[in-house]
Amino acid sequence: GDRGGMGRYGMGLPNASLSQARTVDVFSWRGGRPVHSMLDVDQIAAGQMPLVPEPRRRALPADISALAGESGTLVRWSRCDRLDNRRISTIERKLAVALGRVYRHYLWSGAQILVNNSRVQPVDPLYLAEASPVTGGAPYGAPREYTVRRPDGALGVVTVTFSELPVRAWHDLTNAEKRRLGISNGAGVSVVRAGREVEYGWHLMGRKRRENYDDWWRCEVRFDPDLDEMFGITHTKQQIRPSADLVEALVPDLEETARVLNSRARRAHQEVKQRGEAAAAEAVAAARERALPPLPKAPRDAQVTQALESLSRRHPTLAARPEPGRGTEFRFVEDTLKDGAFFRPLREDGRLTVVLNPQHRFYREIYEPLVQAGGEAAARSLQLMLLAAARAEAEASTAAERRAVDTFRHGWSRALDVLLKPGGTG
Repeated sequence: GDRGGMGRYGMGLPNASLSQARTVDVFSWRGGRPVHSMLDVDQIAAGQMPLVPEPRRRALPADISALAGESGTLVRWSRCDRLDNRRISTIERKLAVALGRVYRHYLWSGAQILVNNSRVQPVDPLYLAEASPVTGGAPYGAPREYTVRRPDGALGVVTVTFSELPVRAWHDLTNAEKRRLGISNGAGVSVVRAGREVEYGWHLMGRKRRENYDDWWRCEVRFDPDLDEMFGITHTKQQIRPSADLVEALVPDLEETARVLNSRARRAHQEVKQRGEAAAAEAVAAARERALPPLPKAPRDAQVTQALESLSRRHPTLAARPEPGRGTEFRFVEDTLKDGAFFRPLREDGRLTVVLNPQHRFYREIYEPLVQAGGEAAARSLQLMLLAAARAEAEASTAAERRAVDTFRHGWSRALDVLLKPGGTG
């Protein structure tokens, strides 16, 4: 009954083990002195094991003893007869993803989980954490806290976080890529108890039915074990059955937020249809680039490399490397620039990426309205002008030249922001 951690009932280890294997051995030790107990399905069925055997001193298996530290626990399954997959590589891959998501908060706090000596990486279903294999989501507002009254009269807190996925950046991914990244059919709420995900699904959304556009936002609901009764947590800790009081406290606000996020995703998809002009401008620039003087070899720049790696996590379309020998590839991406510039060119061999800052006044008041208005010729001309400016900057061949054009671009961006401010000469 202890609610101080993620465990409570003492049912998880034996139930989980015997759901997959016919024999489970458990070793636990401090100071290098292991004790051992076990369960065996066949012995239990034959009446030979009426009780869990009393733990006794026993040496660790030879293949584990070299890895053991001063303290630890080893759970070993053998005679596994109910695994869903037979290939070890498939089991490893699925385990890493599932463990990375379920225990992400523990992994972020410094815990380590190894699968065949490969370290499990935390997987954030909200796509917010930079450390997650795929990131790029944006918080929708600040985390919300709801104070609820438990059946015993005491108060507890539920924390809810919403995120939006980057429709513009990920819209053009193939269906296979969207499935691989968990976007398609991924709509839902991650319910986290004491730092461990206990269920993922369409929960606490009231009358809001799940739709395709709901794939483009996520929700996390976190609570401590003192609210187990209100969430209907059972000994399996793998599903929830919210009480009427919890539904009354959470659902109205969560349902309304879900409807707003669905509407925002729908609108973003409509807007992204207008992105065709950017793709057209990229293609024109690539086709005509050969008529210009060749660019110097891209300089080695650790900051540019780091920026491109970070962008690739948020914009998976940049992950594929440009093919050598096919000229310069041009790409537009939209991403906040902390230095306040309107755009930033990032050069690598074979590709010139132009990062547009949606927070800049020129983007908000001129670029975005022009593209959304569907003015084909004007929008394409503006985009080609930006690509030309980025390419001209890429012609800088020395460090001094690159610093000079970078300074000019920042000064131009600042002046552009000031001159576009409303209010005339005030």
